[in-house]
Amino acid sequence: MTMIEKQGFRVNTMTSPYKLERREPLNQTPEVSRQAVKIDESLDRLSWLMDDLIRIPGINWRFGLDALVGLIPGFGDTVTSMVSFYILASAVRYRVPKVTLLRMGLNIGIDYLVGTIPFVGDFFDAFWKSNQMNVALLSKRATVSASDARKGRLSDWLFVGLMIFVLAGLAIGSAALSIYLLLLIAGQFSTALTR
Repeated sequence: MTMIEKQGFRVNTMTSPYKLERREPLNQTPEVSRQAVKIDESLDRLSWLMDDLIRIPGINWRFGLDALVGLIPGFGDTVTSMVSFYILASAVRYRVPKVTLLRMGLNIGIDYLVGTIPFVGDFFDAFWKSNQMNVALLSKRATVSASDARKGRLSDWLFVGLMIFVLAGLAIGSAALSIYLLLLIAGQFSTALTR
């Protein structure tokens, strides 16, 4: 029996030159289903404190310390972002893929950027639960268990360090812009009052 194999198909030349049979790939491991890895309970607890601590009865709406501490201008969003950085750094220990680390950093960046807008940002912080989203991403994409999560790879630490550096630059830039705008508004008020 003569068989010709080409591009994943077998052609049986004995029966018919046009009959194609799909061949099984060689040396292919079966697809492993990714199961959620159990992460430290302290990370779950931290995300709950930051995003779901207080429940408003009747409407079942929850918010956490992220929204409350964010009410303090400038200081609040910076402090809550540092807590979010802890969750991001924990993701490195669990050897989460870099694309997931980037998504987690993007969640933190959106939380920080919109959170710095007065009133709108405080309301947004109550709905955008970046810490819970990041813990969910972490538990879904973690590749090692909590007992094995002692250290991460150097490239992951450098990647997260770069993200934190960019987000810190964003924080400094937004603080400088806020100070500039406040000084500009104060200057306009002082010139209007002296006329």
